[in-house]
Amino acid sequence: MGWKASDIPDLSGKVAVVTGGNGGLGLETSRQLAAHGAHVVIGARNLDKAEAARTAILATAPNAALEVLQLDLGSLKSVAAFASAVKAAHPKVDMLFNNAGVMAVKEGTTADGFETQFGTNVLGHYALTVLLLPALLASGAPRVVNTTSTARFQAGKYDLSNPHMHGCYDPWQAYGMSKRADLQLAFQLNRRLKDKGLTAYAADPGLSKTDLQQASVRANGGFMQRFWNLVTAIVGQSAAMGALPQLRAATDPAAVGGTLYAPHWITFGAPVVRGVGRNIDKPEQMAQLLALCSSETGLAIQGS
Repeated sequence: MGWKASDIPDLSGKVAVVTGGNGGLGLETSRQLAAHGAHVVIGARNLDKAEAARTAILATAPNAALEVLQLDLGSLKSVAAFASAVKAAHPKVDMLFNNAGVMAVKEGTTADGFETQFGTNVLGHYALTVLLLPALLASGAPRVVNTTSTARFQAGKYDLSNPHMHGCYDPWQAYGMSKRADLQLAFQLNRRLKDKGLTAYAADPGLSKTDLQQASVRANGGFMQRFWNLVTAIVGQSAAMGALPQLRAATDPAAVGGTLYAPHWITFGAPVVRGVGRNIDKPEQMAQLLALCSSETGLAIQGS
């Protein structure tokens, strides 16, 4: 049968922060965390959708402890405000799910002038992680989970000297680049902070039925966006199954930091540890990526 939601241990007294917890993988992750006793802080850009998510979770878990705060990962100002609010309410944070993201959208920029996908999926989550580090490290054994994707293999040249793909933008390569970076950042964060008790993981949801594909179609409307939206609708697994890799990474007592959890059958199935390949597991490149994120955001991991 493999690992399933019922294997999640009691999380009473734990605080979990989930970005994009208002829909898709984030909603299912928040639902399971709350059902197992955690206090869940949902970060979402659309507060109406987030409140609807809270209502949906309470319908199945009436005793759920849920909190909704506004978060726009495309704005470092919004990320800082969210992190400040979380730390003010929760001096200790046990789990951070860097789950939210955009996929294969038209070329554009965030509020800070970054390419939309790299700025949102990578830099926004990097900034949030760094800003929450005091609360994470205060918890004793915190876990950070970055959501990656099989699209990491579509990262093209993966040129960290041009992370915003100026002059060569391709929606899918940019998405692949951001998802490869999310995985590498998790591994590098684990290397830098494991001696302080923090472990970090990457989680691949496989081909899961969420609103991400539909949002990509609405934002871009390209052939590949429509194709993958159709394929996912036909053969994709449920969002609840897609959330299991990140739930296992964050809650399994036996999980080892610096690993990737993904479906057993690549695009579907119970979550298992999977190798990432020498083309991605490059310590020097990961260090370069961390330095890039620090330079772009003005935020560095202190004392590591």
